[in-house]
Amino acid sequence: MTGDLWCQKPYYSLNAYCKNTFGEKLYKVSIDAGFTCPNRDGTLDTRGCIFCSSGGSGEFASPFRIGENPEPAFHQAYLDGIASISGKSAAKRYIVYFQAYTNTYGPVSYLDRLYRLALNEPSCAGISIATRPDALPDEVIKLLDRLRKEYAPKFVWVELGLQTIHERTAAFIRRGYPLSCFAKSLQKLHKADIPVITHVILGLPGETISDILDTITYLNQAPVSGIKLQLLHILKGTDLGKLYEKSPEILTINNLELYLDTLITCITHLRPDIVIHRLTGDAKRSLLLAPAFSSDKRNLLNSLHRKMRDTDAYQGKFYQTEAAICKT
Repeated sequence: MTGDLWCQKPYYSLNAYCKNTFGEKLYKVSIDAGFTCPNRDGTLDTRGCIFCSSGGSGEFASPFRIGENPEPAFHQAYLDGIASISGKSAAKRYIVYFQAYTNTYGPVSYLDRLYRLALNEPSCAGISIATRPDALPDEVIKLLDRLRKEYAPKFVWVELGLQTIHERTAAFIRRGYPLSCFAKSLQKLHKADIPVITHVILGLPGETISDILDTITYLNQAPVSGIKLQLLHILKGTDLGKLYEKSPEILTINNLELYLDTLITCITHLRPDIVIHRLTGDAKRSLLLAPAFSSDKRNLLNSLHRKMRDTDAYQGKFYQTEAAICKT
């Protein structure tokens, strides 16, 4: 275990990474910049992914739209975002997180203008852009590379929604692209020296712990800098929510202990240098159908830390063994 590097946690958290890299904790300021998604605008589908809310996972994001005076409008959205997290702790610098829907899905000229608005904020340490691997044409990656170089030491991260490597599950959740598309975009971003954080959903219908570990093993062998382990939330108004109301058994991780066991299995098999950006996720209480235990995030994380300590579990505990087996 690397206790000092990980700030005394049994895994490499985003908080530890920021303190090691930037000398301070950075909070994310979420921005909803008015994007849509190829899975909603008719390019691929109009329904979106089966679990996606009408807000495109941006229910907690500050809305912003480029108009006649974009600089003051963005600055206000940025300040609103800071105000929404100010109860956590005072911070000097922030990560601007373009969160809602697909945040590279637009003209390059628009993306260039938008990202610069964020990077020009004096207290912005960098930007993190949530998107899909099928919405990253070469010209967008070239833009991100230019901005990364121009604004250094500020950073540009990309967050790619993978969710699972299994094509049968991907078809069920209406992801809309094959694993090969993810792999291709990941390699292009890696070549451009743009760090990638990958989103994985735990508890997708039909997936076993073995299926989940297949996804972790795949990412261990990929040029991934970070990961978000997201508990499946079943939300009102989604197609998954409608299915759950008819067939509650589709919720496979339905209690805290089972989720803790699943998380610990993932963490102990995860490559030790991959930064864990998320361990559960957030959902508005007014939208959450299940699982109920996920609404108490503090208890979940405290329980996880306690159980990992009691069982001597830590990130990568079984990674070397697994890696050696894969080589033989």
